[in-house]
Amino acid sequence: MVINSEKIGVFLMKNEILALLEKDSRLTISQIAIMLDIDEDKVAAAIRELEEESIIVGYKTLINWELAGRDTTVANIELKLTPQRGGGFDTVAERIYRFPQVKSVTLISGSFDLLVTVEGKSFKDVALFVSEKLAPMESVVSTSTNFELKTYKKDGIIFGEKDEDQREVYNI
Repeated sequence: MVINSEKIGVFLMKNEILALLEKDSRLTISQIAIMLDIDEDKVAAAIRELEEESIIVGYKTLINWELAGRDTTVANIELKLTPQRGGGFDTVAERIYRFPQVKSVTLISGSFDLLVTVEGKSFKDVALFVSEKLAPMESVVSTSTNFELKTYKKDGIIFGEKDEDQREVYNI
């Protein structure tokens, strides 16, 4: 088996770019090029390929809505399902993720099959969505709703902690 070192190099470069963008999606092509010591055109081409291949599926800003003054209620709903013939869990998941209240749908292992994250204006709003939209679906066997009360950490970012300068001071 012949190993193509150029392909390995491109693979590693793309993974380094992905890691940087996952940590901070505001990085510019120029900044990434400097950080990785790579030509800007190569970085731009790699990002374009990653987007075209749907490896990069979007760019997102993580917001602490509580501090921004927006009152919302978020709940994680576990669903136990009977899979659809010919479509398995995918058909049910697709039907669920089309609701505007649904922020994410994940197939999970354990006692439940899907984890659905829902956002509403109030506890009642979310509860009505579960009882009127999710629970009555013919594939849904049972639900368990867990309301988010406080976010401490999300997507690797700690909420409520002030960014302190971690640089050490050297007296010269």
